[in-house]
Amino acid sequence: QVHLVESGGGLVQAGGSLRLSCAASESISGIGAMGWYRQAPGKQREMVALITSGGTINYADSVKGRFTIARDNAKNTVNLQMNGLKPEDTAVYYCAAGSALLLVAPTLVGYWGQGTQVTVSS
Repeated sequence: QVHLVESGGGLVQAGGSLRLSCAASESISGIGAMGWYRQAPGKQREMVALITSGGTINYADSVKGRFTIARDNAKNTVNLQMNGLKPEDTAVYYCAAGSALLLVAPTLVGYWGQGTQVTVSS
């Protein structure tokens, strides 16, 4: 059982930046893929960014060029740098872990964090 704990959410103005961090309770070097999802009020949870143990990265089209995901196996963390934030980025952001199959089947998440709120004001 992998426990994931997110931090770094908050309130920011449009155009601003935030950095989310996800700390895992055990080594992530053997975890096939880790990433970030988000869920806005009244909407389904969606994949934001994924990174595999081999370094393959996938972003949602809506965040390409603005968000950057990075994985640090030595620190057992996965971070999401969010720049150029927009009001439509407002959501609860969840850290996720699973097999590398997440790249093609993003719903197959094995472990979720508790979520952190990101609010972008206009």
